[in-house]
Amino acid sequence: MVTSDYMTVNSNAFSKMEDDYIRRHHKHEVKDHQCSSSLVKHIKAPVHLVWSLVRRFDQPQRYKPFISRCIVQGDLQIGSVREVNVKSGLPATTSTERLELLDDEEHIFRMTIVGGDHRLKNYSSIVTVHPEVVDGRPGTMVIESFVVDVPDGNTKDETCYFIEALIKCNLKSLADVSERLAVQDRTEPIERM
Repeated sequence: MVTSDYMTVNSNAFSKMEDDYIRRHHKHEVKDHQCSSSLVKHIKAPVHLVWSLVRRFDQPQRYKPFISRCIVQGDLQIGSVREVNVKSGLPATTSTERLELLDDEEHIFRMTIVGGDHRLKNYSSIVTVHPEVVDGRPGTMVIESFVVDVPDGNTKDETCYFIEALIKCNLKSLADVSERLAVQDRTEPIERM
């Protein structure tokens, strides 16, 4: 299924480059009672701007519209935990999340959910950020993948659909914020070879 500029792993519509990045960086061990998916978003902003937002484990609310507050325990190193307050409208008010990987060279961010008042058990996500050219200017391809237990009473399709909808909203917001920053930065077009 392809919707606007989002593609999910089930679509078989990934480009070779997207597929290579997913195979290389988005490996999840998926058990029988779990679902998993990957989404791709192309953003008209350079990688350094997009990564500056994604990498902020302590400030996810800068681009994630469903988060109202974040408090970090620890020193923003691997293993740090954040307590996130979720805005009303979602079936949760809090989520406790642990930073598993933050690679500034490869632009890889991985976190797991370790608690909270929601039904997302054994949730793990990976976000990677890759430079590309969008409309002749420096752009970014963002790939986010996840694996999670399917809650009792739900199907794999229902679970993936719900999480994909949240991720799509977050990625759209990430694009909006990044593209606003890029306009302020007045990034120059890439010269054609």
